[in-house]
Amino acid sequence: MNTYEELQARGLIAQVTDEEVIKDLINNGKATFYIGFDPTADSLHIGHFMALCLMKRLQMAGNKPIALLGGGTAMIGDPSGKTDMRQMMSKETIEHNIACFKKQMSKFIDFSDGKALMVNNADWLLELNYIDLLREVGPHFSVNRMLTAECYKQRMERGLSFLEFNYMIMQSYDFYKLFQDYGCNLQFGGDDQWSNMLGGTELIRRKLGKDASAMTITLLLNSEGKKMGKTVSGAVWLDPEKTSPYEFFQYWRNVNDADVIKCLKMLTFLPLEEIHKMESWKGAELNKAKEILAYELTNLVHGEDEAKKALNAAKNMFAKGGIAGDLPTTTYAKADLDAGKDILTILVDTKLAGSRGEARRLVQQGGVSVNGEKITEIDKTLTTADYNDEGVILIKKGKKAFHQIKAD
Repeated sequence: MNTYEELQARGLIAQVTDEEVIKDLINNGKATFYIGFDPTADSLHIGHFMALCLMKRLQMAGNKPIALLGGGTAMIGDPSGKTDMRQMMSKETIEHNIACFKKQMSKFIDFSDGKALMVNNADWLLELNYIDLLREVGPHFSVNRMLTAECYKQRMERGLSFLEFNYMIMQSYDFYKLFQDYGCNLQFGGDDQWSNMLGGTELIRRKLGKDASAMTITLLLNSEGKKMGKTVSGAVWLDPEKTSPYEFFQYWRNVNDADVIKCLKMLTFLPLEEIHKMESWKGAELNKAKEILAYELTNLVHGEDEAKKALNAAKNMFAKGGIAGDLPTTTYAKADLDAGKDILTILVDTKLAGSRGEARRLVQQGGVSVNGEKITEIDKTLTTADYNDEGVILIKKGKKAFHQIKAD
């Protein structure tokens, strides 16, 4: 299977400008491509991780990645997917965040011997003269067309600042600049970046009379259509000081049943044949697939030693009461648990809450964990499919109160 076909089979491709051109570039190692990373925090997160995995795949196939750090675009802020304007950051904060990004990216991409490049768009954007930019770029952008872009349409009701309105122009200029200076012929980005990316291909065509390509990556959404990578306490970060390797492991170990195969395909480097075998797994086998997912991704981000530590820590925690038998236990009829028990009922049955009202408050305030993962959905239902490797469901209230659920 060629690289492009594998990306398709893994569900990674959303939109493309010209499939045959892009297929030829990627499959034959002729793509010099870029992905932009605006340094809006001092660590990369799961959304970035997906982009880094794609860069790694393409580099392994002989293509050349350019990691574009948005030291200039971060001064404006991308309105895509945002209901409000991003908070303005100082140059010092942006520079600090960029330094953090550089360190993390080097774990994924091989930048040695010119195999990949890391550049900062502040090097050209911050030096632009406003009048010169208007004359050079302005005639090639239609305001009417820009206003139809999805990234702007969703902000029109709440208000779109002129500052943010310029973001598309800045991103388009990036592609134009990278095309000229580094021979960059392909841009990748999240599916919410499509309009901005088309702006770049159009600017290159109008200014230089040449063609460049763009492809968007499928957004990492859960089965409910929400972006993955969020927990009660915030984003899932790649920095071990912000999200520990164990917490990172647990996030993936506790993904919904409906999401585990998709995540294995999109994020891991396991062969597709191996993943296809897992598609029929259920119950305890599906929990094993989640464990494989968690281990593989923790290994990619934090290394083999940390992945093994997280795996062993998870097993030890779940075995705590299951083997020693010293945890309070509530047993349900297997048929009842197979059918599903709602979390509020379980909290009352286990005496972790005195009433459904108290149980509701506990869940909404993030005071309840199931198998190490905080939950906040009051309609959460637990079944035997939620068993850990020891054949129990471990409920935690606050920091110290543990209870295990079994089925007879």
